[in-house]
Amino acid sequence: MSFKVVHYINQFFAQIGGEEMAHVAPELRDGFVGPGMALNAAWKGEAVIVKTVVCGDSYFAEHEAEAKAQILEWVKAEKPDLFIAGPAFNAGRYGYACATICSAVQTELGITVLTGMYEENPGADLKDKVLMVATTNSAAGMRKAAPTMAALAMKLMKGEKLGASCEDGYMPNGIRRNFFEKEVGAKRAVDMLVRKLSDQPFTTEYPMPSFDRVPPNPAIKDLSKATIALCTSGGIVPKGNPDHIESSSASHYGEYDITGVDDLTAETYETAHGGYDPVYANADADRVLPVDVLRDMEREGKIGKLHNLYYATVGNGTSVANAKRFAEEYAQKLLQAGVHAVIMTST
Repeated sequence: MSFKVVHYINQFFAQIGGEEMAHVAPELRDGFVGPGMALNAAWKGEAVIVKTVVCGDSYFAEHEAEAKAQILEWVKAEKPDLFIAGPAFNAGRYGYACATICSAVQTELGITVLTGMYEENPGADLKDKVLMVATTNSAAGMRKAAPTMAALAMKLMKGEKLGASCEDGYMPNGIRRNFFEKEVGAKRAVDMLVRKLSDQPFTTEYPMPSFDRVPPNPAIKDLSKATIALCTSGGIVPKGNPDHIESSSASHYGEYDITGVDDLTAETYETAHGGYDPVYANADADRVLPVDVLRDMEREGKIGKLHNLYYATVGNGTSVANAKRFAEEYAQKLLQAGVHAVIMTST
């Protein structure tokens, strides 16, 4: 008898559409859809995707409680041996949804779960709670991701003991598994050192976290002649959010003209951010993006002038890769505009 599997995918992989269809509510389909075909084929009849849950990325982000409740109801009724989600690669909202619904199925229903995504996907923050296969950053890596996920899924369904993360292809989750190497540690260490000194590739056995180190620019000597720009990850946008910046896991940023604007009023500006209570920001967006204070400083001669454009996105769940890309793009625009300094606000 085959193992029963329920698969979760987003609107893109269900071939409903891209971002323009990210609002679709959860739906339940029979059998496999999209990437489920590769998983099903890899199991060769030992396991079968009996149902596929499809949900739009924006819908899940904006209606998380409702989406989770509906999906949990469907999964509970099906009683699968495994719930598998994705892979999401580096799609931020999709990764968040995969990790979150897997966590809920595992915690509330006691069903074994598995998902897959790129290591910098914001959903990967739950890797210590949900088993995740590490993938490439784009769907071009599907041919490699699907067999790895299928093999690990089969191991889980059969109740076999997991190997180390480097053996079974899942992200390190803080659980160490002991195994014996063929060569002693001293020789392996010397081999790695020699390769490093020779500028040859090597794989460390104890990876350390990597953090950017950006040297600060020299202080501005005379602010009274400086052009100051405002940027924010607090989601402050013109009323109506014209660029449709996502409330979580933003895929883009907005550029907005504040020429002649002295005050961000409740009638003209709001926050698109879904990670904090928006009441006070919507009542007075200057609390997050202090245009009013900078205008006062401009009039008083404390700064030369406030730059006429500001840049905004939502930091809630946004991947490091996307955040770096945003900054690299608009930093060049600010430099070309002759801006001397930037005030970056959060929430």
